[in-house]
Amino acid sequence: MAWRNQLSRNLKELRILFCQTSPASAPARSFVEKNYKDLKTLNPKLPILIRECRGIEPQMCARYDMGVEKGIRLEGLSEPQILKALEDLAKAGASTKA
Repeated sequence: MAWRNQLSRNLKELRILFCQTSPASAPARSFVEKNYKDLKTLNPKLPILIRECRGIEPQMCARYDMGVEKGIRLEGLSEPQILKALEDLAKAGASTKA
């Protein structure tokens, strides 16, 4: 998982949005609980914003250079699938620099 320490090179900001109580947001909440500390330790200067809002569908948004943003809906995804989605967002950021 070497891509994890490349996040700050490929992304300008990462936002994760979810509901505090919704069952649909449970995997996203669990993902944040298990991965936030490691991601922040590996990328201390990367803003990782966690937004909780009642009734919102879980999603993850990445901001790249020049204000370009890409978002992924997380509803129905498991924790490993959310991790894969984050990897895909990071790789998309690497490809925008080429």
